Amino acid sequence: MFVKNIMIPKHECITLQENETLKAALEKLEANQIDGIPVLAGDKYLGVVTRYNIYLNFFNSNQSKEDYLTATSVKEIAVHQDKYLKGAELFEKTMLDLKDFPLLAVVDENKTFLGVVTRSDVLGQFESAFGVNRPGVRIAFTSVETEGRIARLSEIAHHFHEHIISLVTFDETDKLVRRIVMKIEKKDNIDKFVKKLEEHGFRVLSIQED
Repeated sequence: MFVKNIMIPKHECITLQENETLKAALEKLEANQIDGIPVLAGDKYLGVVTRYNIYLNFFNSNQSKEDYLTATSVKEIAVHQDKYLKGAELFEKTMLDLKDFPLLAVVDENKTFLGVVTRSDVLGQFESAFGVNRPGVRIAFTSVETEGRIARLSEIAHHFHEHIISLVTFDETDKLVRRIVMKIEKKDNIDKFVKKLEEHGFRVLSIQED
């Protein structure tokens, strides 16, 4: 999945124009319960204002709170001017960039603002990959890293008419054993399904219903 597939488009974004005050920025942050807002000059991206950098700059401003909020424009304290996405990046590559920042802007080659990708959106995609929001039975197991193991797993699941909610593998290295986590809908044949997995060399580590 690419960044553009999870991007919040411009017309749905909360934004600030460059000459708006920090007071206006805080009001938008509070009203929408968000942590950061892109700053624009028309439709050109200039950076992001966050709660954190509003408070940090106030601490270093030597101004009264009212003067600081009403006399300082958002463009004066905007950050991440040169940190943005183009839309063609793989969404999982954004995790490190969003670890300590609430959002990243998406722009075109002229830095025209197209939308944003937020930390919560990316985490939501990982939740979806793990089937977090759907009830089922999570089976963790290991398998020897040989060609065709995932295909064999699928064949066994198909034989038992299992509905796979999610399937995630770990240890993508040169190790000989790979860990696999499969989430399936709850049925009354789990014991038979697990036994068949073990008969075909899959070592079951845990079974958990959620």
